Amino acid sequence: MLREEARKTVKLSLPIIFGELAQMALHIIDTAMVGAVGYKQLAAASLVMSVMNIPFVIGIGITIAVSQMVSMAHGRRDGLQVSHYLYNGFWICAVTALLIAGGLELAKPVLFHLGQDPEVASLAVPFLQLMGWSVIPMILFMALKQFTDGLEFTRTAMLLSVLALPVNVFANWLLIFGNFGAPRLGLVGAGWGTLITRTLIFLAMLLVVCTHKTFRKYVAVRGSQWKIRMETLKELLRIGVPSSLQIGMEAGAFAVSGIIIGTIDPVSQAAHQIALSCASFTFMVSMGLAQGGSIRTSNAYGRSNWVHINAIGKSTLLVALGYGVFCALVFILSRNILPTFFNDDAPVIRTAATLLLFAAIFQISDSTQAIGAGLLRGIKDVKTPTVLIAIAYWVVGIPAGYLLAFTFGMGASGIWLGFIIGLTLSSVFLSARFLRMAGRHRHVAAATLA
Repeated sequence: MLREEARKTVKLSLPIIFGELAQMALHIIDTAMVGAVGYKQLAAASLVMSVMNIPFVIGIGITIAVSQMVSMAHGRRDGLQVSHYLYNGFWICAVTALLIAGGLELAKPVLFHLGQDPEVASLAVPFLQLMGWSVIPMILFMALKQFTDGLEFTRTAMLLSVLALPVNVFANWLLIFGNFGAPRLGLVGAGWGTLITRTLIFLAMLLVVCTHKTFRKYVAVRGSQWKIRMETLKELLRIGVPSSLQIGMEAGAFAVSGIIIGTIDPVSQAAHQIALSCASFTFMVSMGLAQGGSIRTSNAYGRSNWVHINAIGKSTLLVALGYGVFCALVFILSRNILPTFFNDDAPVIRTAATLLLFAAIFQISDSTQAIGAGLLRGIKDVKTPTVLIAIAYWVVGIPAGYLLAFTFGMGASGIWLGFIIGLTLSSVFLSARFLRMAGRHRHVAAATLA
């Protein structure tokens, strides 16, 4: 049974995974192409990603509520509620996107007060502005993606994400390096490339949802379902806000650590960005599995089928464990090769190779904690996991990393050791909680039937 459930979850998750990898590939392409300009430009890109990562992933977390509620309504075969959640969820995401973009615009002066290299901070300002406004089309795209994912049509967003890759590469090639008579904008060109690409994929996704026969029936309903209702907004936010905090606390741990590493020197910051890009790429597979498992558990939760929920959860965690081991081996064996794709500066490559060893160690815990959180979201358990994640990262992981980095003189390696501690605690907390809750409800359901 577990093998069959694992197969179904992987089948549902694969398009999500490819879509996530395509989105991450956009980021890695930007990093690699910016790194070809110079390591200070790469450090500036790292600084911007660190600053905007927390608000950006909070926005992404809000969109997760759309897939959860759509999936539960779909599990009950309630098409009217699916349409209602789409409408209300889209507008929550739109307001969230505008608030984040506006906040990042106002945050530009903060870059000069984070203890960073002054040249790096100056290079980062225009890049932050463009990346901030690109948040709007990206979150709107994600809102529509979560809607289609919640209906278990996961290929739509994947195809658009994959098609976005050549668009982004071409825009970067034109604007970063000034080809075909375009202005040579360097890091700013990468910002324009991202803004253009994200706008295009949002418009394409909107067109698909409004016109394709699979989705248009939910758009055509309108009427009483297409009205803003406070109770529905609260229902979406009860899942969206804790989900945002969960993702934001993990992303925030990496973001704050990136800023701390930037106070050491630009070489460490550039190496951190390289290692983080590699680790983030492998994490996208875990995120895809987490979303697939979450959608399937949410659908089963809509039918109150705890036996099915338990089987989905256990099988997905086993897949995560195997995937984490595989990624760890890849990082260990290729730690001296991967950094060369981003930069040719010898000190940066050496430091990044060391950090990739630490990344290898936390691959298993990173994968299992992501899936544990996703499974708990599927059964609408979001408040307690948020507290557990806060303890793992912010009470234990970050302080431990800071002490190791500066008190014990380990530098960037100490920060990354703190990642290992925080991610491991998070994995144990979340996986154990899901297995305990699913097992308890399964036994209660079996006793009731008996």
